[in-house]
Amino acid sequence: MTEPQAFQDIAENLSFLDDWEDRYRYIIELGQALPKLTDEERSPENKVHGCVSQVWLAAQTAQRDGQTILTYRGESDAMIVQGLVAVLLALYSGRPAQDIVETDAIALFDKLGLREHLTTQRSNGLVAMVNRIRAEGKALS
Repeated sequence: MTEPQAFQDIAENLSFLDDWEDRYRYIIELGQALPKLTDEERSPENKVHGCVSQVWLAAQTAQRDGQTILTYRGESDAMIVQGLVAVLLALYSGRPAQDIVETDAIALFDKLGLREHLTTQRSNGLVAMVNRIRAEGKALS
C-alpha cells in the first residue's frame, strides 16, 4: 500500500533537508498551515490523552465505494506537535478505515528520522495520537 500523495510530498521535502533545525522549521510550518479547529471541535471527546501538550483530533466519517472513510482535523497548543499533527493528517486523513489500521505511522516517522530528535514525552504523545487514529479506524473497519 502506498502512502497518500500529501505524505509522499512531505517525505520528499524532508529528504532535501539534512539539518535537524531545517526539518524542525519545516514541520512547524506545516502545522501553522493547518486550519484552526472550532470551539466545538476542541471538546473533551476529541482531546488526545497521553500527550503533554494539548492535542485534539476531530474525525468525520463518510462512505465511499462500500468503505468507511475517515477525515481528520487536528490542532495542538505546541508548535512542533501541531506540525506532527499536520504530518499525521497527511498520512491518515481521507483514507479508508482499513488502510488506516494497516498503516504504521511510527515506522514511517522513524524511517524519515522524525522521532530521533523528539523528547521522550513528545514521542509518547506521537504514539498516543497514532494509537487513537488507528483505534478509530479499527472500530470502523
